[in-house]
Amino acid sequence: MATEELFRADSYLKECSATVLRADERGIVLDRTVFYPTGGGQPGDSGVLVLADGATIAIADTLKGDDGIVHVPAAGQALPPAGAPLTARIDWDRRYRHMRMHSALHLLCAVVTGDVTGGQIGADKGRLDFNVPGEALDKDHINRELARLVGEDHPVQPRWIDDAELEARPELVRTMSVKPPSGQGKLRLLEIAGVDLQPCGGTHVARTSEIGAIEIAKIENKGRQNRRVNLRFAE
Repeated sequence: MATEELFRADSYLKECSATVLRADERGIVLDRTVFYPTGGGQPGDSGVLVLADGATIAIADTLKGDDGIVHVPAAGQALPPAGAPLTARIDWDRRYRHMRMHSALHLLCAVVTGDVTGGQIGADKGRLDFNVPGEALDKDHINRELARLVGEDHPVQPRWIDDAELEARPELVRTMSVKPPSGQGKLRLLEIAGVDLQPCGGTHVARTSEIGAIEIAKIENKGRQNRRVNLRFAE
Protein backbone atom coordinates (compact mmCIF):
# COMPACT_ATOMS: atom_id res chain seq x y z
CA MET A 1 0.00 0.00 0.00
CA ALA A 2 1.36 3.43 -0.92
CA THR A 3 0.15 6.91 -1.73
CA GLU A 4 0.85 8.60 -5.05
CA GLU A 5 2.47 11.91 -4.10
CA LEU A 6 1.04 14.38 -6.60
CA PHE A 7 2.65 17.37 -4.86
CA ARG A 8 6.11 16.13 -5.84
CA ALA A 9 5.49 16.91 -9.51
CA ASP A 10 3.25 19.97 -9.06
CA SER A 11 3.32 22.07 -5.89
CA TYR A 12 0.44 24.19 -7.19
CA LEU A 13 -2.18 21.41 -7.17
CA LYS A 14 -4.86 22.45 -4.69
CA GLU A 15 -7.05 19.34 -4.81
CA CYS A 16 -7.38 15.90 -6.36
CA SER A 17 -9.79 12.99 -6.54
CA ALA A 18 -8.77 10.01 -4.42
CA THR A 19 -9.95 6.76 -2.87
CA VAL A 20 -9.65 5.77 0.79
CA LEU A 21 -7.24 2.85 1.32
CA ARG A 22 -7.70 2.72 5.09
CA ALA A 23 -9.13 4.86 7.89
CA ASP A 24 -8.59 4.12 11.58
CA GLU A 25 -7.28 5.69 14.77
CA ARG A 26 -3.93 6.35 13.08
CA GLY A 27 -5.52 8.49 10.37
CA ILE A 28 -6.68 8.26 6.76
CA VAL A 29 -4.52 6.88 3.95
CA LEU A 30 -5.51 7.65 0.35
CA ASP A 31 -4.33 6.15 -2.93
CA ARG A 32 -3.18 9.61 -4.07
CA THR A 33 -2.93 13.03 -2.49
CA VAL A 34 -1.95 16.69 -2.82
CA PHE A 35 -1.29 16.91 0.95
CA TYR A 36 2.39 17.36 1.84
CA PRO A 37 3.48 15.35 4.92
CA THR A 38 5.66 16.86 7.64
CA GLY A 39 9.31 16.57 6.70
CA GLY A 40 12.48 18.50 5.93
CA GLY A 41 11.48 21.27 8.32
CA GLN A 42 8.23 21.92 6.42
CA PRO A 43 4.92 21.38 8.27
CA GLY A 44 2.33 18.94 7.00
CA ASP A 45 -0.64 20.34 5.12
CA SER A 46 -4.08 20.90 6.59
CA GLY A 47 -7.35 21.04 4.66
CA VAL A 48 -10.46 18.97 4.07
CA LEU A 49 -11.55 15.68 2.54
CA VAL A 50 -14.86 16.08 0.73
CA LEU A 51 -16.96 12.91 0.44
CA ALA A 52 -19.26 12.09 -2.49
CA ASP A 53 -22.33 13.21 -0.50
CA GLY A 54 -20.74 16.58 0.27
CA ALA A 55 -19.80 15.78 3.87
CA THR A 56 -16.37 17.08 4.88
CA ILE A 57 -13.62 15.76 7.14
CA ALA A 58 -11.28 18.43 8.52
CA ILE A 59 -7.62 17.40 8.28
CA ALA A 60 -5.42 18.97 10.95
CA ASP A 61 -2.04 17.53 9.90
CA THR A 62 -0.37 15.23 7.41
CA LEU A 63 2.37 12.74 8.28
CA LYS A 64 4.47 10.03 6.65
CA GLY A 65 3.31 6.52 7.53
CA ASP A 66 4.63 3.04 6.89
CA ASP A 67 1.85 2.31 4.40
CA GLY A 68 1.40 5.73 2.81
CA ILE A 69 0.74 9.36 3.65
CA VAL A 70 -1.45 9.71 6.72
CA HIS A 71 -4.09 12.47 6.81
CA VAL A 72 -4.75 13.19 10.49
CA PRO A 73 -8.37 14.26 11.14
CA ALA A 74 -9.20 17.04 13.58
CA ALA A 75 -10.76 15.85 16.85
CA GLY A 76 -14.31 14.57 16.60
CA GLN A 77 -14.29 13.86 12.85
CA ALA A 78 -16.07 10.77 11.52
CA LEU A 79 -13.90 8.39 9.49
CA PRO A 80 -14.81 7.37 5.93
CA PRO A 81 -15.03 3.70 4.95
CA ALA A 82 -12.26 2.03 2.95
CA GLY A 83 -12.97 2.33 -0.76
CA ALA A 84 -14.86 5.62 -0.45
CA PRO A 85 -14.20 8.12 -3.26
CA LEU A 86 -13.52 11.71 -2.21
CA THR A 87 -11.81 14.98 -3.07
CA ALA A 88 -8.69 15.93 -1.11
CA ARG A 89 -8.38 19.73 -0.83
CA ILE A 90 -5.55 21.52 0.94
CA ASP A 91 -5.65 24.84 2.79
CA TRP A 92 -4.03 26.61 -0.15
CA ASP A 93 -3.30 29.94 1.55
CA ARG A 94 -1.30 28.18 4.29
CA ARG A 95 0.50 25.89 1.83
CA TYR A 96 1.44 28.76 -0.49
CA ARG A 97 3.01 30.67 2.41
CA HIS A 98 5.00 27.52 3.26
CA MET A 99 6.13 27.35 -0.38
CA ARG A 100 7.24 30.99 -0.39
CA MET A 101 9.09 30.67 2.92
CA HIS A 102 10.76 27.38 1.94
CA SER A 103 12.08 28.93 -1.27
CA ALA A 104 13.21 32.00 0.69
CA LEU A 105 15.27 29.77 3.00
CA HIS A 106 17.01 28.30 -0.04
CA LEU A 107 17.97 31.85 -1.03
CA LEU A 108 19.29 32.34 2.49
CA CYS A 109 21.45 29.25 1.98
CA ALA A 110 22.91 30.87 -1.11
CA VAL A 111 23.72 34.10 0.73
CA VAL A 112 25.16 32.67 3.96
CA THR A 113 28.27 30.50 3.67
CA GLY A 114 28.24 27.61 6.11
CA ASP A 115 26.76 24.20 6.74
CA VAL A 116 23.12 24.13 7.83
CA THR A 117 22.66 22.50 11.24
CA GLY A 118 18.89 22.88 11.55
CA GLY A 119 15.87 24.73 10.25
CA GLN A 120 12.14 25.28 10.45
CA ILE A 121 9.49 26.58 8.06
CA GLY A 122 6.31 28.39 9.10
CA ALA A 123 3.52 30.29 7.39
CA ASP A 124 4.83 33.64 8.66
CA LYS A 125 8.46 33.01 9.53
CA GLY A 126 11.27 30.51 9.19
CA ARG A 127 14.83 29.95 10.38
CA LEU A 128 18.08 28.27 9.49
CA ASP A 129 20.96 27.48 11.83
CA PHE A 130 24.41 27.81 10.27
CA ASN A 131 27.80 26.54 11.34
CA VAL A 132 29.92 29.65 10.72
CA PRO A 133 33.04 29.44 12.91
CA GLY A 134 34.82 32.72 13.42
CA GLU A 135 32.37 34.73 11.33
CA ALA A 136 29.93 37.46 12.25
CA LEU A 137 26.91 37.67 9.96
CA ASP A 138 25.98 41.06 8.53
CA LYS A 139 22.21 41.46 8.78
CA ASP A 140 22.03 44.41 6.39
CA HIS A 141 24.12 42.62 3.76
CA ILE A 142 21.96 39.50 3.96
CA ASN A 143 18.78 41.57 3.60
CA ARG A 144 20.15 43.35 0.53
CA GLU A 145 21.19 40.08 -1.11
CA LEU A 146 17.84 38.42 -0.41
CA ALA A 147 15.98 41.40 -1.89
CA ARG A 148 18.21 41.26 -4.96
CA LEU A 149 17.64 37.54 -5.55
CA VAL A 150 13.88 37.87 -5.08
CA GLY A 151 13.77 40.82 -7.48
CA GLU A 152 15.84 39.04 -10.13
CA ASP A 153 12.96 36.57 -10.54
CA HIS A 154 15.03 33.40 -10.87
CA PRO A 155 13.17 30.24 -11.98
CA VAL A 156 12.80 27.56 -9.30
CA GLN A 157 12.37 23.95 -10.33
CA PRO A 158 13.07 20.40 -9.20
CA ARG A 159 15.36 18.02 -11.02
CA TRP A 160 16.65 14.56 -10.34
CA ILE A 161 20.08 12.95 -10.06
CA ASP A 162 21.16 9.40 -9.31
CA ASP A 163 22.95 8.20 -6.20
CA ALA A 164 26.29 8.01 -8.00
CA GLU A 165 26.17 11.69 -9.00
CA LEU A 166 25.28 12.72 -5.46
CA GLU A 167 28.21 10.71 -4.10
CA ALA A 168 30.50 12.42 -6.61
CA ARG A 169 29.21 15.87 -5.62
CA PRO A 170 29.13 15.96 -1.80
CA GLU A 171 29.10 19.78 -1.86
CA LEU A 172 25.42 19.64 -2.85
CA VAL A 173 24.46 18.53 0.66
CA ARG A 174 24.30 21.60 2.92
CA THR A 175 22.49 20.04 5.88
CA MET A 176 24.58 18.47 8.64
CA SER A 177 21.64 17.25 10.76
CA VAL A 178 19.61 15.51 8.06
CA LYS A 179 21.16 13.50 5.26
CA PRO A 180 19.22 13.04 1.99
CA PRO A 181 17.88 9.54 1.37
CA SER A 182 20.07 7.31 -0.76
CA GLY A 183 19.77 3.83 -2.18
CA GLN A 184 16.52 4.57 -4.01
CA GLY A 185 18.18 5.05 -7.39
CA LYS A 186 17.45 8.76 -7.77
CA LEU A 187 17.27 11.87 -5.62
CA ARG A 188 15.21 15.05 -6.01
CA LEU A 189 17.09 18.34 -6.10
CA LEU A 190 15.66 21.84 -5.91
CA GLU A 191 17.38 24.24 -8.30
CA ILE A 192 17.15 28.02 -8.21
CA ALA A 193 18.78 28.77 -11.53
CA GLY A 194 22.22 30.29 -11.07
CA VAL A 195 21.71 30.63 -7.31
CA ASP A 196 21.27 27.38 -5.36
CA LEU A 197 21.15 23.64 -5.95
CA GLN A 198 20.64 21.08 -3.18
CA PRO A 199 18.58 17.99 -2.28
CA CYS A 200 15.03 18.88 -1.21
CA GLY A 201 11.68 17.10 -1.27
CA GLY A 202 9.57 20.07 -0.19
CA THR A 203 7.14 22.30 -2.06
CA HIS A 204 8.31 25.54 -3.66
CA VAL A 205 7.22 28.50 -5.74
CA ALA A 206 8.04 28.56 -9.46
CA ARG A 207 9.96 31.86 -9.44
CA THR A 208 11.75 33.82 -6.73
CA SER A 209 9.59 36.91 -7.35
CA GLU A 210 6.65 34.99 -5.82
CA ILE A 211 8.43 34.99 -2.45
CA GLY A 212 7.68 38.68 -1.96
CA ALA A 213 9.26 40.99 0.58
CA ILE A 214 11.28 39.15 3.25
CA GLU A 215 13.66 40.33 5.95
CA ILE A 216 15.90 39.05 8.70
CA ALA A 217 14.07 39.41 12.01
CA LYS A 218 17.17 38.66 14.08
CA ILE A 219 20.41 36.68 14.16
CA GLU A 220 21.01 34.66 17.34
CA ASN A 221 24.20 33.20 18.73
CA LYS A 222 23.39 29.58 19.59
CA GLY A 223 26.89 28.41 20.39
CA ARG A 224 30.55 28.95 19.62
CA GLN A 225 30.04 28.28 15.93
CA ASN A 226 26.26 28.24 15.50
CA ARG A 227 24.24 31.22 14.26
CA ARG A 228 20.45 31.13 13.96
CA VAL A 229 19.09 33.37 11.20
CA ASN A 230 15.38 34.13 11.62
CA LEU A 231 13.53 35.14 8.47
CA ARG A 232 10.03 36.64 8.18
CA PHE A 233 7.71 38.07 5.58
CA ALA A 234 7.94 41.86 5.54
CA GLU A 235 4.40 42.40 4.26
